[in-house]
Amino acid sequence: MIVVTGATGNIGRTLVPLLADAGEKVVAVSRGSAVSSPDGVEHRRADLARTAELAPAFAGADALFLLLSGELGFTGPDPAEVVRIAADAGVRRVALVSSLSVVTRPGRVSATRLVDFEAALRDSGLEWTVLRPGGFFSNSFAWADSVRAERSVFAPFGDTGLPHVDPADIAAVAAAALRSGEHAGKVYTLTGPRLVTPREQARALESELGEPVRFAELTRAQAFTAMTEFMPGPVAEDTLSILGEPTPAELAISSDVERVLGRPATDYATWVRANIAAFR
Repeated sequence: MIVVTGATGNIGRTLVPLLADAGEKVVAVSRGSAVSSPDGVEHRRADLARTAELAPAFAGADALFLLLSGELGFTGPDPAEVVRIAADAGVRRVALVSSLSVVTRPGRVSATRLVDFEAALRDSGLEWTVLRPGGFFSNSFAWADSVRAERSVFAPFGDTGLPHVDPADIAAVAAAALRSGEHAGKVYTLTGPRLVTPREQARALESELGEPVRFAELTRAQAFTAMTEFMPGPVAEDTLSILGEPTPAELAISSDVERVLGRPATDYATWVRANIAAFR
């Protein structure tokens, strides 16, 4: 049995049906009371910030997909305790969504916690696979309201490209890691197939919508103000540093998606085509 935490998120909502369609017994874990899942998928309600809820959530699992969303990326239970609870519940294989920033910016707030989770897995005696994506294509959903209302994209650093990745590709790599021991002890850097800038992303939305989409470049200060409406200031600063001043490692294109899946990583235009309804 495979337990999927963050089952309603951008990765989990793809991973759950992928595993179920492959014939796996799946438990979808979320903080909410209901999850839209394929027939036969069990839902368990749990908050990963509350260790008392973890053992019931993990009970009976052989494998665990571990995702630290929201505030869990920089605060919460001790990583070693979370991993111990999973092992005590019977988990023997874990796929952790970490971040490229654990190697490019290990001192940043969220990276520090992920470094600790990676270390806890390495010391656990369990089979583990670490997935290190950079930015997600799905971050573009932050523009959905402005694109629908006024056909505009507001973002900083319009001409700075990064190799963002499709969350569905992360889900597919996670599914492979959860179903086979051949990925044990591996660390995969997950990127898209090329660098894409915010201005290019606006053009991709424009092309798919068949209507002009204006790109309006924000200053760093304007972007910081907007981001701190939904994330702590230090995290916003870290994020803006990556978006505006990427390191060479943050600009590198990885072949790990293709290596695991046997196909190229999904490009941004394909992601837009699949998700255009959110922007209409």
